[in-house]
Amino acid sequence: MEQATLVRRTADDQGAFQAREYREGVVPLQSRPRETAVNSPYAPVELNREELELLAEIATGVTTEVAARHLELSARTLRRRIRNICDVLGVNTPIEAVVWAARRQLI
Repeated sequence: MEQATLVRRTADDQGAFQAREYREGVVPLQSRPRETAVNSPYAPVELNREELELLAEIATGVTTEVAARHLELSARTLRRRIRNICDVLGVNTPIEAVVWAARRQLI
């Protein structure tokens, strides 16, 4: 339950964060150039339906085992897929991946 609350708060607070500048030299997300080069740090990232379902399941705050059962996967496969999603998004934790998707209103 705490994870879902964190995600909702982060998504709700996004508008407040966009109006502030916390550090000099930081370029706000919306004004960054859209580069399409594969190695670009700003390259658009897309997740497929199954990956989004997995993030939505994690966002509910259930354990890995419960999420795996709901998605009809083994817990090990679920953890591997979560790690792959984190790698694609360039985040360190599943919660960061969930926040990424929530901010983009994908889940």
